Amino acid sequence: MKKQTSKLLLVVLIFTLSIGCKNEQKETEHWIKLFNGENLDGWLVKINGYELNDNYNNTFRVENGTIKVSYDEYENFTDQFGHLFYKTPFTNYRLRLEYRFIGKQAPGGQSWATKNSGIMIHSQSPESMLIKQSFPLSLEFQLLGGVNKNEQRPSGNLCTPATNVVMDGKLITEHCITANCKTYYGEEWIKAEVVVNNDSFTHYIDGKPVISYSNPTIGGEFLDATAEEIQAKNGQSLTSGYISLQSESHPIEFKNIELLKL
Repeated sequence: MKKQTSKLLLVVLIFTLSIGCKNEQKETEHWIKLFNGENLDGWLVKINGYELNDNYNNTFRVENGTIKVSYDEYENFTDQFGHLFYKTPFTNYRLRLEYRFIGKQAPGGQSWATKNSGIMIHSQSPESMLIKQSFPLSLEFQLLGGVNKNEQRPSGNLCTPATNVVMDGKLITEHCITANCKTYYGEEWIKAEVVVNNDSFTHYIDGKPVISYSNPTIGGEFLDATAEEIQAKNGQSLTSGYISLQSESHPIEFKNIELLKL
């Protein structure tokens, strides 16, 4: 009986220590708030056709603790694709945020851009973008929303402006690769997260992994739309870069934007 009691106490002690270690690990994780919920301090705007930090028609703004991408001051959207860059580049990290599509698409927006936005990672710097450059060289964590009830439009996809990646040991040169994710049709808040660990990347939607890839390199579609010094890096590995939030003509909101360095 004493032996059984001793064994039980040992099991309880090991379990307690294990829980304590996990809690200590959680407490030591230092998530950086990239967005302070009050203003766009620390963020840089680049909109196609305009100089750096020309926030054309107040596209990017802060309302009710969210970063809102709005087109209520646009008469017509043509090709003013925009990106809101965080000021610092990163290499290995976990990035998490919440997003939701709201309202109606801006007049003039193309049909493919309805409920379409993205989180650009490992991006070129905003300063290196051309005045007329629609999209930065980057890996795009594509955010999509359902438009027609019978049409599947999964979120969390990968798009590759001026980049290529490897999946299942094969070089992928397609511009967009569909993720294994359900379609969200409403205006609910959705959690998005990406884990970047050396040359491996995984996208998560609402806590579930939806697509993974590795070994990104510079090249492919849209490379010719970048500066010559970037074109000259064709084939080179993409090991770090900037994070940006996209504007493609449909209103969207972002909140709780946090990053954990790995």
